[in-house]
Amino acid sequence: MESGFLGTLVVLLIAATSLVMFLASDWRWVLAALGLQYLWSFFLVSSVWPLELAAVKLVTGWMAGTIVGLGRLTAATDEEESEDRFPAGRSFQSLTTLLVFLVVVGSAPRLAAWAGNIGINHAWAGLILAGMGLLQISLTPRIFRKFLGLLMLFSGFEIIYATVEASILVAGLLAALNLGIALVGSYLITLPRIGQEQ
Repeated sequence: MESGFLGTLVVLLIAATSLVMFLASDWRWVLAALGLQYLWSFFLVSSVWPLELAAVKLVTGWMAGTIVGLGRLTAATDEEESEDRFPAGRSFQSLTTLLVFLVVVGSAPRLAAWAGNIGINHAWAGLILAGMGLLQISLTPRIFRKFLGLLMLFSGFEIIYATVEASILVAGLLAALNLGIALVGSYLITLPRIGQEQ
């Protein structure tokens, strides 16, 4: 899985899901893309971690997505998100996405060469997720989108870090951090509704 056709395919699928998460206006599509993103990340991480530890990342990611999704469902705002995104122009969003991918194209081979044990596919996927996560955090005013961007950023870090450390303690701490981010995000998403009910 580390090199060859399958590894490249997984990286392309991760890039596609990150694009869907950034450009889609329906929050259901965004959550579906997040779930698929964790599945593809599982395949990459399972090439360097034991299957049980990689499965922890997959299950934790799906749980985190479910928690944030339930918070979004509880908030129950039906307004279109595309109107609130800043800046709203699709051309600007496409340009910033292209810029992130150009930075990743220049950085991933150097990262893999500098840190000898990081494979090129892990470098590609990790930097794509980190860059698109930062883009999601910085270009949207919605708390739901910001926390999904934070989960994406953290998932990119986990993919790169998985090649360095493969201990049970680290996997547990990363899982706890993911769930903590999701719980805080879900609480902040539902906070305006809680205030209205009081």
